[in-house]
Amino acid sequence: MDDNAPCHHTVAAEQLLESEDIERMDWPARSPDLNPIEHVWDFLGRRLAARTLPPVTIRELRLALQDEWAAMPQQFSMGRRCETCLAVREIISPT
Repeated sequence: MDDNAPCHHTVAAEQLLESEDIERMDWPARSPDLNPIEHVWDFLGRRLAARTLPPVTIRELRLALQDEWAAMPQQFSMGRRCETCLAVREIISPT
C-alpha cells in the first residue's frame, strides 16, 4: 500500500516496484475511505453500542469485540473499497 507518504518514494522503494513490475495506484494521502481499520473500528463501535447490554468490564469488552469481529461481514475487503473510491473519483473528476 502506498499512501503517498514520502518514505514510500525513496529510490530503493522505486527500484523495488520497478524490478517487480508493480504499478503504483493513484492513492490519496491519508484517505479515511481507503483506510480499512477506520471502517472496522467504526463497525465494531456501532455494534457494541447497539447491544442490549453493553460490556462493562474489560473481559466483557474483549469477548464482545471477539464476537462482533467473528460476525463482521466480508464487505470490508480492500478490493471493493478501492473499486468504489475509483468509481467515485471518476464521477467527481472524470479523466
